[in-house]
Order: sequence, then C-alpha cells, then structure tokens
Amino acid sequence: MKPRLADRLLRALCCGGLFAVLALSGAQADTCRVAFDVGSSGVRAGSQGQAAGGRVNIDYLAPLWAGRGLAETVAPTSQAFTALPPAGTESCARVAGGYSAWRLALETRRQETVAVLRQLQAESGVALLVIPQAVEGRYGVVGARAALGPQLNTTHILDIGGGSLQIAGERHTYGEALGQKVWHRLLCQALRNAEIEHCTLQPLSDTDLALARQLAASRLQGVARALPEPVTMTAISRPVTRGVQPAVQRLLGRAPGQALRRTDLSAAIQVLAPLTLSETEKHIMPAVDRVQTLFSDMLLVEGLLHATANEALQVSELDMTNVPGMLADDRAYAWAGRYDCYLARVERTGEAAYWSDPATCAEPATVRH
Repeated sequence: MKPRLADRLLRALCCGGLFAVLALSGAQADTCRVAFDVGSSGVRAGSQGQAAGGRVNIDYLAPLWAGRGLAETVAPTSQAFTALPPAGTESCARVAGGYSAWRLALETRRQETVAVLRQLQAESGVALLVIPQAVEGRYGVVGARAALGPQLNTTHILDIGGGSLQIAGERHTYGEALGQKVWHRLLCQALRNAEIEHCTLQPLSDTDLALARQLAASRLQGVARALPEPVTMTAISRPVTRGVQPAVQRLLGRAPGQALRRTDLSAAIQVLAPLTLSETEKHIMPAVDRVQTLFSDMLLVEGLLHATANEALQVSELDMTNVPGMLADDRAYAWAGRYDCYLARVERTGEAAYWSDPATCAEPATVRH
C-alpha cells in the first residue's frame, strides 16, 4: 500500500470508520493499544497512530497438516510478539487475532489448541483470540473502503489469504477455508494424490482440468446462499495482484490497469494447462511473484467469478492487515482482560466464544504484562 493510502486507512479505522459496520463502541481516545495479526503464514503488529510494520514469517498450516498441532509455534510466536510492536508501546494493552489456521486448529484439536493458547499467553503476556470468519471479513471490507474511498466502486472485496478467502461486503460476507495454500493442497490431493511438497500440477490434461473446475464449483457452492444480492468484486491481495492479473496480461497482451475478464482468465488457463512449470516460467516471468501456485490461483479466481456470476474482476492491491480492525474492536480487548473466562468458553463452544459477552464472566482475570 502506498504511504498516503496507509495513513488514510489507519486514520479512518482508528477514528470511527470501523465502528458502524462492526457494531463496536470504538477504541477509547485515552487507551493505548497494540494489536497482532496472526495469519496462516506469519505475524504482523501495529498500534494506534501507526500502521502495521514488519512481519515475522511463521508457517502455522504446515504443522497442522502434518498432524502435530500448533505447540511448536508457541516459541516463535511469543518472540514475534516481543519483537514487532513499535517502540514506546510497552505499557499498551495488547491483543492478538488468530485466523484461518487457528480456526482449523480449534475445529480439529480443540483441547490441545486451548492449551497452546494458554501457554502462549503465559509466555508472552498476549491474549490470542480465535477470530470468526465473519469478523475477519468485516475487518477487510471496512479497511478497503477506508483506504480506497471512491476508487472502490464494487459491492465487495475479494481477499485471498494463505488459509482462507473472504468475499466481504457491508451487509453480507462469504468466507471459506479455501485460501491459496489450502486450495493448492486440495488440487494436489485430488489430481496427483500427493501433498504439496511433492506435487506439480502442470501439465494438466483436459480431463484433469475439468475435474479441477468441478472441485472449485463444489467447494464454492455456498457463495450464492451467503451473498443473495448482486455482487461485484475488487481483488486486493497478492495472489491476484502479483499473480493472476499480470500473468493474464502477459499471456494475452492485455494492457495494465484493465479489469480482469473471466473470458481472458479462462483463455490463459487453457494456454498454461499443457505446459510444464519451467515452460510456464518462460512465458510469464518476471511479471509474477510466485509461479508454483499460479495455476491453482487462476483456477480459484475463475471459480469465484463463476460462483458470483461476474464477467470481470476489478483489481487494486492493498497491503491489508487485520491490525486496524482489531485496534477498534472493544470486544477483543475486553476478552484480553478476561482471558481465562474466554478460554473456558472456547473449550465449550470453539470460536463462537468470541461472540459471547465478556461482561458475563464471573470476574476478570489478572492481565499479565
């Protein structure tokens, strides 16, 4: 994100832009806060008045997929919580949000994951909340609207992360654990009977390509139910802005800045399907960030356009994090002050514990610094 847009985003989110959509009372003017965005691939942090800065890369999905849980991520995550906050924020209230990987961990290994959350808080002093998909989506749409203003002329944003994706709007949001890494893994399992570290999708036969498209349609069949109104989308994340769009432009000779048309995307997929990965690199490098997942990203975006009945996708890259949304989320900071109660509710109800009322806890837990 350009510095001017970043500043505008942070001001809008910290000074009222987020409150109506999230139904939050907003951060108090005299409260100092730090927030951590714990995504599937790493941790970022920011504070009021300062945009999220550096990043610590941590792969949270790999140990889950290997059946080990998240215990091994406690030490590097705790170190990130110490290293990332801006100087002068040592006494600020701190809270972290865990997203797709943490939702998956709760779904598959709830008791063990609660123990990991408890250990992480004991070692770092930071309460990590598992944020529901709908809240994550709302963070994104309000952040995009605050950053882009009138440049954002679609009803929804499309944000494809490593573990999940959101088609987020002001009234309706669709979220699915079908981010870049997850979708690529599903294709590898379905078409190559292999895990991603031992998988190369290309070249793809016409039969395999048809199966991949069927899988996308099946996994995205909930879109129409979740988004009843007509949907137009702006993609804001790197799998599209640094991958799918520039690849299509290079392959088909389209001018930069144009919307990504579904017919062009499908044509580009047909060009790349019979090629090897090395042949693909010759055609599209250096325009694309990451060639290994490009083809699966293209199939996912094509499936999303079909699912939303869109002929084109607007594209506008933003360096989006969930930090500004968390900074304005009074519920999250209230739970940080009653973290033992939160964990007890997580043990019973999973990620839905976020939606319950922290004020109904018997007594606040002692906040550790």
